[in-house]
Amino acid sequence: MDPVHALRDAKPTPFWLEDPGRPQANSALTGDVRCDLLVVGGGYSGLWTALIAKERDPGCDVVLIEGQEIAWAASGRNGGFCAASLTHGLGNGHERWPDELAALEQLGARNLQSIEDAITTYGIDCDWERTGELDVATEPHQVEELAELYELAKQYGDYELLDADAIRAQVNSPTYLGALWDKDGVGMVHPAKLAWGLKQACESLGVRIFEHTRATDIAESGSGMAVRTPYGRVFARQVALGTNVFPSLIKRIRPYTVPVYDYALMTEPLSDEQLASIGWQGRQGIGDSANQFHYYRLSADNRILWGGYDAIYHYGAKVRNEYDHRPQTYRTLARHFFETFPQLEGLQFTNAWGGAIDTCTRFSAFFDTAYHGKVALAAGYTGLGVGATRFGAEVMLDLLARKNTELTTLEMVRRKPLPFPPEPVRWAGIGITKWSLDRADRNGGRRNLWLKTMDTLGLGFDS
Repeated sequence: MDPVHALRDAKPTPFWLEDPGRPQANSALTGDVRCDLLVVGGGYSGLWTALIAKERDPGCDVVLIEGQEIAWAASGRNGGFCAASLTHGLGNGHERWPDELAALEQLGARNLQSIEDAITTYGIDCDWERTGELDVATEPHQVEELAELYELAKQYGDYELLDADAIRAQVNSPTYLGALWDKDGVGMVHPAKLAWGLKQACESLGVRIFEHTRATDIAESGSGMAVRTPYGRVFARQVALGTNVFPSLIKRIRPYTVPVYDYALMTEPLSDEQLASIGWQGRQGIGDSANQFHYYRLSADNRILWGGYDAIYHYGAKVRNEYDHRPQTYRTLARHFFETFPQLEGLQFTNAWGGAIDTCTRFSAFFDTAYHGKVALAAGYTGLGVGATRFGAEVMLDLLARKNTELTTLEMVRRKPLPFPPEPVRWAGIGITKWSLDRADRNGGRRNLWLKTMDTLGLGFDS
């Protein structure tokens, strides 16, 4: 069967946002309001910041504004992997912060447990499953790379290296040659339901949330800050910016991130026979080891979310609604799906969607302050923000408190990545990098001179 046939009834909407429990959006802000802390952005970054601010100081008057609706952007469009890693994986962390890696891994594990604890404390129904993740090898050189990574990983957590027979006993794909199993460092979650649950938790503590309220300008006002919106203003003593992929209100920050579009498909629920044909009894999240990688996982009702591979950058760092769909990528993803699971031929996709990821050159979040410390920001999560945004919220609040803490003294927090160059150099560089990564995948993992130079300079491109 032509894999494209499986897309014939796929709706161009994120599966997660179709949930019948989706809450009604709050009203927009009209007029002027005052508060102690204004949080800009209603994704995970902003929601965690607002929630933790109230937990730390119940008397703090917190307002959160969101330009669209809670979970509308990346927080409701992602794959639903919630990872402990704060560094976009052990390899990237070891390359960039070898002296801090042990501390960063401990902080990441603590952060993931805090997310799980919050889900329990606030009764958030979000299909949470602490199942871990399988990093699978589909090419011979990847088997060797995973073995090397295992030697590093086993120092920091509960990992197991699997050969071809062992991984196929876990999940049955003819493409698998081996895997590295992170048994405890990743949870599966319904991402939109997590965001909606955090919204409810925030409101239960007294956070005032306004949706359809875009921040259009920021400026100092007396001893605090003023943020303008379409129908009013917010006067705040301090501001936390969690706008991530969208252009920052602090213009000097904009060159540090680029929007990269990522795409995903969701299948119809698997029958008992179909599920038995692939195994997957451990329900782990799965990602392959290629530079242009796929990620996939089971939903609560046994659908398979299948995403990744293409990472699309549009000239000028544009973020537009029309970029949320890319039929040629959907066709590619469908073909790759049935190459991985040929026993599922005939399965149909029900949803196909995309969204923008805020990528930076070091692949993990960076932080900064502005206006004499009255504004803090975090951005650049590069696809691992489901978990790391909670850590970023803690960092922003520590920065606003002007305290030297175990977070604010980290080199990862104190130093920003290299910015992307201006156009047209940015466009050309990203294009050459993508071509080189694809070539490496097809050439035994061997990195060409361009990639080696980028590695030396600490520059990268990922989703």
